[in-house]
Amino acid sequence: MADDMDRAQQYELEERERYIRRARREVFAPSSAFCEACDAPIPAARRAAVPGAVFCITCQQRYEQQQRHFRRGS
Repeated sequence: MADDMDRAQQYELEERERYIRRARREVFAPSSAFCEACDAPIPAARRAAVPGAVFCITCQQRYEQQQRHFRRGS
């Protein structure tokens, strides 16, 4: 029985480490120069302030509103 628990704990630890590595890669991904939604240029100040930014401010606000809307229905 202890072997099963050890394997389960090891699996959980490895899975957690994978998620952490993936999150770190996403956070440090370079920002896009142009918005993925409207193709408008993303200002340099926003790219510097928000590493990994892919939307301009307007499209980011729209995206966040949609996400809040979809969360309510869950």
